Amino acid sequence: MTISAKAVSFDEDAMWVELEDGRTLGVPFAWFPRLLKATSEQRAAVEIGRFGLHWEGLDEDISVEGLLAGRRDQTRLASVG
Repeated sequence: MTISAKAVSFDEDAMWVELEDGRTLGVPFAWFPRLLKATSEQRAAVEIGRFGLHWEGLDEDISVEGLLAGRRDQTRLASVG
């Protein structure tokens, strides 16, 4: 069963992802450096897809599955190996 995002909002420090099953996840921008450095307008340009969130202008993709598992940005780990 796939759980999808229904809505995304932002405050000064975090992204809030409302899921179709009624849960809401709060994720600090510090987990995702591209979001941390982005402007409010860039963050707001999020596209909600079946499996996650995408920001074309930021080259950022975040899966709902990853958020539920508590995974942070993985690009740094990939570049180390």
